[in-house]
Amino acid sequence: MKPGHPAADGQAALEGVAARIRESRRSLGLTQEELARRIGVSRSAIAQWETDRTGQVRANLARVAAVLGVSIGYLLTGESYGIESGAETADERALLNLYRQIQDAGRAELLRLARRILVVQEQSGVRRRS
Repeated sequence: MKPGHPAADGQAALEGVAARIRESRRSLGLTQEELARRIGVSRSAIAQWETDRTGQVRANLARVAAVLGVSIGYLLTGESYGIESGAETADERALLNLYRQIQDAGRAELLRLARRILVVQEQSGVRRRS
């Protein structure tokens, strides 16, 4: 198949999805088994998705994106869209993913702690790194 052919372009997009799933999972420090458990699929399904073999990744893309803390658009194209585009580093994505897994009371406590850290940081004159 020649580049530019619709089927070839679709295949290239799937290969990109596989790489972005693998990269996002690794940046969160998750094993294939941990990701599979959080999504509700088998570990072999994750392995298939990450190596671009047969699998139903498209049917599960929303759950994959939610667990990985990225947008569906990012998985499909590599570009960030929407609210999640603010989480750019692996640490930021990991924090966002952890935050989403915490129940409401824990989220409130986490936000209080983050605010206390910020106050201490501001009082000590430490500037935010960009």
